Amino acid sequence: MTDAKTASSFEEGLKGASEKVAEFHEDKSALKRVQHWLHQTPSAVPLIVLMVALAVFGILAENFFKAGTLTVILQQIAIVGILGCAQTIVILTAGIDLSVGAIAVFSSVLMGQATFRYGVPAELAIAIGLVLGTAMGAVNGLLIAKMKLPPFIATLGTWQILLSANFIFSANETIRSSDIAAQAPALQFWGGSIQPGGVKILYAVFLMIALVAIMAYVLRSTAWGRHVYATGDDPQAAELAGVPTSKVIIQVYALAGFFCAIAGWVMIGRFGSVSPTASTGQLGNIQSITAVVIGGISLFGGRGSIMGMFFGALIVGVFEMGLRLVGTDPQWTFFLIGVLIIFAVAVDQWIRKVAS
Repeated sequence: MTDAKTASSFEEGLKGASEKVAEFHEDKSALKRVQHWLHQTPSAVPLIVLMVALAVFGILAENFFKAGTLTVILQQIAIVGILGCAQTIVILTAGIDLSVGAIAVFSSVLMGQATFRYGVPAELAIAIGLVLGTAMGAVNGLLIAKMKLPPFIATLGTWQILLSANFIFSANETIRSSDIAAQAPALQFWGGSIQPGGVKILYAVFLMIALVAIMAYVLRSTAWGRHVYATGDDPQAAELAGVPTSKVIIQVYALAGFFCAIAGWVMIGRFGSVSPTASTGQLGNIQSITAVVIGGISLFGGRGSIMGMFFGALIVGVFEMGLRLVGTDPQWTFFLIGVLIIFAVAVDQWIRKVAS
């Protein structure tokens, strides 16, 4: 009886009491809100930088916005943009690929030599080059996912191996543009162009834009794309959630190799010839990483967008073209790009504090 009376008295005492659960509100400053917005929209920073660069060079160089200037910029970044697609998906998994340039050049050499040394039809030679480029990327993935080698070390090694194999296999032989045009025009397909309104636009530009658009959709709207982000953000948590992280890594590097082989095919069309000494072999990795970093993609993985990489590549192209039109020493291009890289990484570190 006593217990029943006690319980009844407690219930009577609680009548009219507030039933609200304790809540904690954090007043966010304007800077905090901007930080959160940038965290949710990683391509915003490179887009803002691109708009500012266009405005500045539009003022400094009177002929910057003349017909054809922006088209020329797009043509100049076509190869870097495609290599950037490869580098983007790799870095989203918290990896890095230092061999992208070597795969591109070796794939172009394989296409050319298969046609001119072994008599393979150009269309079949292109398919062989694309398959072998994919295989080169898959080897990188196997070294990282199965042998647990650090991505930097694994791809640094394959970069040296592939670049050397490129020189050995080709015997440093360059296949001339005139010979390709006469005997294997399919190799130069992406060097073709249309001229709406008298402005020349290479097919390679449309290819780059198409690849960026397709990968933007795949990464944003498919289960595989979400797996890529999850693998880069927290691989242990991703595995616990059922994501086959090793398989995803192998697929990512294989797809990166495929993109590099496409870039190799574009190189033939863009430059006309097949050369094992093409500068892309040494600089392609740096150029693609630059576009990715300036594009706001986190080197720690799991955050960023391929559109950001595209904006990053455009920023580099705008700076190169703008400084040339202004008549500045070309070395200022490298100086300013270096500043942009440091700025981009600093902004990324600041934005990442939102998630911590």
